Order: sequence, then C-alpha cells, then structure tokens
Amino acid sequence: MARKPVHPPIDLFVSDSEAFGASIRAARRAANITLVEASLLLGVARQTLTNLETAKSSVSLETALRAAREFGVSILAVPGGRREGVSRALASMMPDATSPKAPE
Repeated sequence: MARKPVHPPIDLFVSDSEAFGASIRAARRAANITLVEASLLLGVARQTLTNLETAKSSVSLETALRAAREFGVSILAVPGGRREGVSRALASMMPDATSPKAPE
C-alpha cells in the first residue's frame, strides 16, 4: 500500500490538534521513520502516536512535546499581539517565501 504524502501546514501558527498532528506526521515521514520505529523511539504505543498524528484522541502534552522535539517540530510561544510581526519575520526566512497568515 502506497503512503499518501503528508505536508505540514502552510500556516506557521498551528491552532488545532489536527494541524499539529499533521506537522508531526510530515516531520516523521520526512525523516523516513516508520510509525512503529517512532513509537519505540518515543516509548509510546503505536496507537498513541497514531492518535497524536490524526487528532483522533487525546494525547498527553508531555508525549506531544516529546514527539515535536524528536522530529524537529519547533514550538514557539508568541503573545497574540505579536503574532503578525513574528509571522512576517518567519515567512521572510522561508525558502519559498509563502506568506502565512497569523490568526486574529
């Protein structure tokens, strides 16, 4: 069975669990790590990682942060009033120069 490509969200400000899970899955696949290998690396059940990547069920914050750290997904805490400026600064550093929108 061929794997469907999973792309990280274009918007750098992830505002829901589905977008966060897609970022984790895209990073894991980009690293060419299987779901089973990633589960072993994180010390969680395969179903737990599946739940994180698909946002089908709650996963602990600790597990989500560990997965982000292991797969190179950065998490920034940006105050709401500064999101637009940070978004522009980050977008200017992106190779394809797409301009993500910050949530209002």
